[in-house]
Amino acid sequence: MEQFYRSTGALEAIARKILKEYDPALLFGPPQAVPIEKVAKHLGITIEFQCIRKNGLILGEMVYDRTYVPLYFRDIKSYELILVDGGTMFLDESLLRSRDDGRLNFTCGHETAHWVLDKNIYAGTGRAAAFVNPKKSSEENPAVERQANRLSSMLLLPTPQVKKAFYAVRDKPEPVLRLKEHFQVSKEVMDIFMREHNLI
Repeated sequence: MEQFYRSTGALEAIARKILKEYDPALLFGPPQAVPIEKVAKHLGITIEFQCIRKNGLILGEMVYDRTYVPLYFRDIKSYELILVDGGTMFLDESLLRSRDDGRLNFTCGHETAHWVLDKNIYAGTGRAAAFVNPKKSSEENPAVERQANRLSSMLLLPTPQVKKAFYAVRDKPEPVLRLKEHFQVSKEVMDIFMREHNLI
């Protein structure tokens, strides 16, 4: 199946368009955290928190078509096939317990990116995109996963806004931690942004 890969500039344009259509203040107002779950819903995505896999390997899954999806139910200690509509994003319930460390926002952004970038490719195939827990898997993400990661970061961290916030805190203690908390992302995601933009 043919994949379509976008340049960094194209991905940035997609992120800006999505954020501007949802709320221009995210790009032009005071720097603030992007409410990525609300942005996803604005794009027509339905979000459900479930136990996706018993082993915790899958943190998020984007369903492109109406299809049956296996989910693990702890109360019966078994998997069940559940019929869901296309445009359904499953986020693992474990992410609710780690809301403060940015994993939930990044996973939601990653699955939103799959919907935006890949729905026309995978619609009608019965396939779903899954975000693998990097702490439980050493597998290299394929290029399509890296592209979803890039768009997720761009949605959560609009470059001009983050730079504006950085220059306001750069002389204060722990500027990266301040930015991480302000934009509600993980330290790893913020560190990558800072390196890529030569801010550290």
